[in-house]
Amino acid sequence: MLIKYRVNEVAKDFGKTTKDIINLLAEYVDTPKKSMTALDENELDIVFETFTQKSEVENFDDYFAMADKAKDKKPKKEITEAAASGKDKPAAAKKPDKAASGSAPAPSGKGAAAQSAPPQTNKPQQKQAPRPKATKERLMVDTRTQQNLATNKYDEKFDVLAQTNARGINENAVKKQKLTQRSQKYRKPTRRRETEAERLRRIQAERKSKPITITVGETITVTELASRLKATTSEVIKKLMAMGVMATANEEVDYDTAFLIGEEMHAKVEREVVVTIEERIIDDSEDTDINLKPRDPIVVVMGHVDHGKTSILDAIRRTKVTEGEAGGITQHIGAYRVEANGQSITFLDTPGHEAFTAMRARGAQATDIAILVVAADDGIMPQTVEAINHAKAANISIIVSINKMDKPEANPDRIMQQLTEYELVPEEWGGDVICVPVSAHTGMGIDKLLEMVLLVSEMKELRANPERAAKGTVIEARLDKGRGPIATVLVQNGTLHLGDIIVAGSSVGRVRAMTDENGNKLSEAGPSVPVEIMGLDEVPLSGDIFNAVSDERLGRELVDQRKSAAKEEQFNQYQKVTLDNLFDQMQLGDMKELSIIVKADVQGSVEAVRQSLEKLSNQEVLVRVIHGGVGAVSESDVMLADASNAIIVGFNVRPEPLAQTAAEQVQVDIRLYRIIYDCIEEVESAMKGMLAPKTREVMHGRIEVRQVYKISSIGTIAGCHVLDGKVLRGDLIRVVRDGIIIADDKMSSLKRFKDDVKEVAQGYDCGIGLEKFNDIHEGDIYEAYIIEEYRD
Repeated sequence: MLIKYRVNEVAKDFGKTTKDIINLLAEYVDTPKKSMTALDENELDIVFETFTQKSEVENFDDYFAMADKAKDKKPKKEITEAAASGKDKPAAAKKPDKAASGSAPAPSGKGAAAQSAPPQTNKPQQKQAPRPKATKERLMVDTRTQQNLATNKYDEKFDVLAQTNARGINENAVKKQKLTQRSQKYRKPTRRRETEAERLRRIQAERKSKPITITVGETITVTELASRLKATTSEVIKKLMAMGVMATANEEVDYDTAFLIGEEMHAKVEREVVVTIEERIIDDSEDTDINLKPRDPIVVVMGHVDHGKTSILDAIRRTKVTEGEAGGITQHIGAYRVEANGQSITFLDTPGHEAFTAMRARGAQATDIAILVVAADDGIMPQTVEAINHAKAANISIIVSINKMDKPEANPDRIMQQLTEYELVPEEWGGDVICVPVSAHTGMGIDKLLEMVLLVSEMKELRANPERAAKGTVIEARLDKGRGPIATVLVQNGTLHLGDIIVAGSSVGRVRAMTDENGNKLSEAGPSVPVEIMGLDEVPLSGDIFNAVSDERLGRELVDQRKSAAKEEQFNQYQKVTLDNLFDQMQLGDMKELSIIVKADVQGSVEAVRQSLEKLSNQEVLVRVIHGGVGAVSESDVMLADASNAIIVGFNVRPEPLAQTAAEQVQVDIRLYRIIYDCIEEVESAMKGMLAPKTREVMHGRIEVRQVYKISSIGTIAGCHVLDGKVLRGDLIRVVRDGIIIADDKMSSLKRFKDDVKEVAQGYDCGIGLEKFNDIHEGDIYEAYIIEEYRD
């Protein structure tokens, strides 16, 4: 097989260019060639034949003359060395002529050396180069002829080499045998083992000579502290015990304790500065007086249902919003801005105090002033009282608007008298509460009401910094089918711009659209301005705090952390104050004030309990009744207790089913009593840490009385229907009428038809007789329960 011979290789061998070879082949071959094309035998013949003919000469005399010149240029040093070694070594024979190379033997000895040496010229000798360190002797042998070489002198040398190699092999064999015994070869001399006391002294000396510096956060486990101090856990525990601190390896110690331990061990302990994601992307720095500028007041309108809250807002805005709402009840939370005397006022229109409470429970302090609407013809109602208590708990200014002054039965003096019962003394009577008679129907007093709002806001000196990143509160939020999550937010500080990245609770997004209450598009919103925004990834909660952040990626990280914390909170609920843990929290210093909500069957009981409980205040705890009312414990009471960390005390009342469920979910303590003295004694015992073993009610079922039978020989029998749960023979029966406890009695009989039964399940009818109570009405609710003792 012919070896591939490419065009560029042929050109290189002939000393031609590739183009010359390609042009030559183009004259004889049809296929065009390239530099990397491999040539076949015929194509190579063409190239060889062409260039051979062009380079043809008559004879080779010139060629041989070139070879002779090369021999003449041989260094003189080689000639001298060859002559000097001629006595011991055979000289190389001169290359024979072509005619005599077959038979003539080459001469040897001095003559051979003389013959092989080139003829010496009469040229002047040049300076010799320095001799190399190791000179190699050349032995030129003509292998074409028979040589008489003196090889005897090499025999002794070969014998010495053979003996040396044999000795080396034996020595290697011995060494290999020794290498197998590694334990003997590499065994180090043994040292005396260091005792524990010596080790501790050595470590202590090292710490003194080279003190270390460690960082510790607010708390650190004992094991981790020992690791950072380069000590054992037992050493740290011994130091702690010497300081009077009993801690195990996995328990945490605070920074101060870790600092003292570090000093004992000659280490410097520094406080670890942990920079959270919130600190990196949310600017919480305090504003200076130079940056603060006056802002508009934020006003919330509160009051009893149908007292005219929305009508007053309607009169203020001079629009007709109320007529479009179902039944005259506000259907959503809105925020509006109105102009008065050249200044803007922001109004929050809430459907009641529940939304206000929900916002406050999440830490939002969105409002500056509360307008309390009271109907002049109706007076202060239960929801009015709740609104007063909510406003007081939020520590905001109250302006009373006495509405419906256009009605003939309006009596503002009676309203002012009622206000004094709740520690709201009007200015006309020497107090500090502004009362403004108005009429939303005729517009009377509306301008004066706005003037009073501006006056109070001027006294409060409301200011904000519009030059910083926006911060505010989510007023309401909803999911729109076409636009996605929509949130109404109130900017409280800074300025919100279109395109800003905001984090609101557990939602994050970029502001893609921003409109005011009239639907006008805005590019920015300053302090006290409510706007509706789009762009959040999910619907936030009402009352969530929102912040404009600098980094979207870190913002999403922060939201993930908040979601994880919310899940954790479901398992570790915040411990609300109860009479059971009141003393423990007092000992820890967590309780400085015990807030109580009182509900009773009559107003007189409420006042009596309020006065008795507030007298229990001592130097450690202030007992304060934040709300008192008549009637059953409602869901609103539970929400207020949850927001204020209060307990609920009830007298001759029962919680509504929804209120009971809500209290269990948020862990609000509800205590129910029949005797005021029992309540006073129990709260006092709880404050002293001497609360007696507890009993609890185990509810079996709720039964409705549908018919009453009076039998002369037996007494009154109630024909009942079991609404939920079940009723057992021997249960205690509580008679509840319109949310008020009428009686507590014991069951005397339980029958179905004419047969005595042990229990009746839900959905069945039965007859129930009581031992003492006979004043039974249709519609009464029986609560079947038992009392059992338990221990925590």
